[in-house]
Amino acid sequence: MVKTNEEKIEEILSRGVEEVIDKDRLKKKLLSGKTLRIKLGIDPTSPNIHLGRAGALWKLRAFQELGHKVIFIVGDFTGLIGDTSDKETERPMLSQAEIKKNIKTYFAQAGKIIDPKKTEMHYNSKWLKKIGFLEIGKMADAFSLHEFESRENISRRLKAGKRVSLRELLYPIMQGYDSVMVKADVEIGGTDQRFNLLAGRVIQPLYGQSPQDILTRALMEGTDGRKMSSSWDNTINILDSPNEMFGKTMSLPDELIEKYFILATNVPIYKIEQIKTTLNQKDQKMRLAHEVVKMYHGERKAQKAEEEFSKTFRDKNPTFIEVTVDEAQIFYPELLSRFGMANSTSEAKRLIIAGAVDINGAVDKEWKKMIDIDEKGVEIKVGKRNFIRVKLH
Repeated sequence: MVKTNEEKIEEILSRGVEEVIDKDRLKKKLLSGKTLRIKLGIDPTSPNIHLGRAGALWKLRAFQELGHKVIFIVGDFTGLIGDTSDKETERPMLSQAEIKKNIKTYFAQAGKIIDPKKTEMHYNSKWLKKIGFLEIGKMADAFSLHEFESRENISRRLKAGKRVSLRELLYPIMQGYDSVMVKADVEIGGTDQRFNLLAGRVIQPLYGQSPQDILTRALMEGTDGRKMSSSWDNTINILDSPNEMFGKTMSLPDELIEKYFILATNVPIYKIEQIKTTLNQKDQKMRLAHEVVKMYHGERKAQKAEEEFSKTFRDKNPTFIEVTVDEAQIFYPELLSRFGMANSTSEAKRLIIAGAVDINGAVDKEWKKMIDIDEKGVEIKVGKRNFIRVKLH
């Protein structure tokens, strides 16, 4: 089914989208044929781009395929400062060494989705580390303290007596200044970024630019049902191996299947409806996992990962799904919950005490301990269907 330009535009502005500001104006500009500058910024808070962030990159690609100029910014400077848009406590500042380590492959990872040859790529330290107090004061004057403290998570923290640093007030200004420097017409971000995105609309007119339009995407939950975040180790990363990616997707709660089809795949909406009505939940999730792996590894490897998963869970002689971690020791219940073998650490504790967990072939009921992880890996079985080998990254 070949879509018209108008249908493609409508899908960009609706699929997985929570809000568009200003939708009528943006739609009119898109229909006019004018080439727009579409901005996305990501702070390198971990070495991996996960599916939650990848969804915004796929939205960039959709704009790119319509002929628009996309700008991808890695926030090596804003990452140092730290955004607390989605945090209930103050985010600690990252060190320059951590940022340098995390950004090594960000452009390459983004290049798995968007066309690098047609993309402007920037580190925002290029302009933010040069900015002076006079410039900061000019932009800060456009905002009131009341506007900042009225943000839901900031308001909760203040009412609870939790610390809110002055540094946190500067973050939206820096993100808004990024929009000035790249002359953004549109910025994409998650719903938790709304205040920061709006900052660009406030700051750009100070520099003689039209305020950018905004497209906010629905947030994606991770393998434990909370918002996908590297801070919580519940991510599915685009550099995960096919087997690891397939297994993590299969561990998702059933209620997230449709949402993942919409946010994490390019399966047409009408086909998603067909899948919902013709397949049971188990087969829906198998199809979902196949589609997710195909996005980053291709059809052949997706098919192989599906076969390996089926063999693991259906045959009498299962193979172990391999996953990797960065820590040499992990708390026993946390290890089970992290990879979807239990819905929580509390449930993991109950399974361990009940004797439902094997570590390297032996039942281990001692839940109050750390599990040592090395390059050879630790084999874990929970019940008759959960089999993983955890290796040190």
